[in-house]
Amino acid sequence: MIIIGIDPGSRITGYGIIRTEGNNHIHIDSGCIRITADNPGTRLQQIYTGLKTIIQNHQPIEAAIEQVFMHQNPGSALKLGQARGAAIVALALPIAEYSARQVKQSVVGYGAAKKEQVQHMVKQLLNLKETLQADAADALAVALCHAHTRLSLQKIGVIPACKKRQSWRQYQPTEST
Repeated sequence: MIIIGIDPGSRITGYGIIRTEGNNHIHIDSGCIRITADNPGTRLQQIYTGLKTIIQNHQPIEAAIEQVFMHQNPGSALKLGQARGAAIVALALPIAEYSARQVKQSVVGYGAAKKEQVQHMVKQLLNLKETLQADAADALAVALCHAHTRLSLQKIGVIPACKKRQSWRQYQPTEST
């Protein structure tokens, strides 16, 4: 199963794509969509088109995105919410949402872990040698969180195991709770 994780941002949106095979997770691609426009509408369009291209190239089956974290500045939270909305529309896939605390708990084992700890564990879990950009590492952590959550739900029988598909056209999304 191929999963895309998104770390939305109004200036930099991180993405990470992994393939899961049981307990094994393989890094496929990761990076950042850097927003260059000043116009808010154009910025959202850049997020949308950037993610559409990535999805077209890798054809993930499911997506996971980080929830909006409310800072003290409501204007920043609104901009982040808009970027997140553009990403969700671009994904057009079954989407799971996770809080930053859930992602950190899943990847590091501690919900208040620092960014450096998350980056280190992402590198370890995906057996990567190169240093990851912070936003790309966060997006990979979101994808890993979804993979771990999905595997746990499969083990207790809440959702069925993903069956191998012959073709993308045969894919039917499963409903998860």
